[in-house]
Amino acid sequence: MTTSDSSPQTTAADERAAGRTQRRRAPRRALSQLATTGRDPLGILAAQNETRLPELVPLRAERMAASAFAFYRGTAALMAADLAAGPSSGIHVASCGDAHVANFGFYASPQRTLVFDLNDFDEAAWAPWEWDVKRLVASIVVAGQATARDDAVTRDAAEAAVRQYATALRQGQLAPPIERYYQHFDAAGGLRSGSKDARRTLRAAIASAQKRTGEKATRKLTVLGEDGRRRFVEEPPTMTHIGPELEARVTSSLHEYLATTRADIRLLVSHYTATDTVRRVVGVGSVGTRCYVTVLVARDGSALLMQTKEAGRSVLVEYGGCPQSPEITEFVAQTGEGGRVVALQRILQGVSDPLLGHFRGTSHDYYARQFRDMKGGIDAETLDDATFRLYAKACAAVLARAHGQSPTAGQVVGYIGDAKAVTEAIVEWSYAYAALSRADYDAFVAAAG
Repeated sequence: MTTSDSSPQTTAADERAAGRTQRRRAPRRALSQLATTGRDPLGILAAQNETRLPELVPLRAERMAASAFAFYRGTAALMAADLAAGPSSGIHVASCGDAHVANFGFYASPQRTLVFDLNDFDEAAWAPWEWDVKRLVASIVVAGQATARDDAVTRDAAEAAVRQYATALRQGQLAPPIERYYQHFDAAGGLRSGSKDARRTLRAAIASAQKRTGEKATRKLTVLGEDGRRRFVEEPPTMTHIGPELEARVTSSLHEYLATTRADIRLLVSHYTATDTVRRVVGVGSVGTRCYVTVLVARDGSALLMQTKEAGRSVLVEYGGCPQSPEITEFVAQTGEGGRVVALQRILQGVSDPLLGHFRGTSHDYYARQFRDMKGGIDAETLDDATFRLYAKACAAVLARAHGQSPTAGQVVGYIGDAKAVTEAIVEWSYAYAALSRADYDAFVAAAG
């Protein structure tokens, strides 16, 4: 799943020069412009609700109304529409589509080490590089304001994130593509830098993630019945059993899912038999989408938890209007939106869950992955000021590594230049968007009440 605006014959210098030339067509200062006319934020959210399970729509509203930051997390579609209404650099890269600070976190690598990376790709697609950066930096501003930090602290963290992105992207382009591909961020590496408080926060987050294993989740979420079958314990409305017909469809779809995995994974999963499936409510903006967790049990009684999640159209395409190349359009037509999510997750992450796969249902597309395989994160709203800044920079470096996989990354480096103009523009835009998002949140809460 690739696309490229670059000729294979161009050099790195040519790419940077092309990026500098692009400034004439799309001035960097223009990235600060935020269009605020003709918006219908509540209409976009209502349109999304039309595709959700109706009984879960009230829960989605409840979670989004919890705070201004929770609302921001749930409005990737709204932000995509707002970004589309303004100017862009015109340089597209493989993008996450929802790169806010809470969508970075820890998970286990295939080698069972803990890595720090992006962890949500439902909205991934090809889009202007700065859309992800704006999504990240605006989230830093929203999170900073939500915790009543001094504005100088929040602004410094936002500016540091943009500069870190620019530096990491530029440094990454000095390495061969194969080295950029293998690069990943080992969580333990962060313990060798930062302040004492930052290291203490990271150590606690790592310890928490390491405890969130599939084995522990199995003990917590399931019980062994008198008939010897392992079943989930219901926790309405977040975890409920489904009807036998739907459960049979989910279980049988595992065969289609396995066809999209490697031979070693197919052999591995053959050791397990599905014994129970529940519907699971996840996230904030994702509430109401179809998501299931299945417990599979091996002959020795050990269990494997698999999550199956609905994959809809990326908001970058649906609401952002980002054109995708004919190659990508054909890929999605053949593999479904689940194929898109899996492909872009593998592109953008340094290492990915080896059990990732996808399949097409009767009326929806899905992707599957392990459930709770040492997944964890850092709550940016709980950090002290110095650690908040370091976390913002860490997220920016990870995002730069992800964008650096695209053939157009060299053009982005040339376009950004010394990063001064881009930093000023993106931070200005992010502050304006944080204020706009707050106004949308207030309107949302008022409408819900």
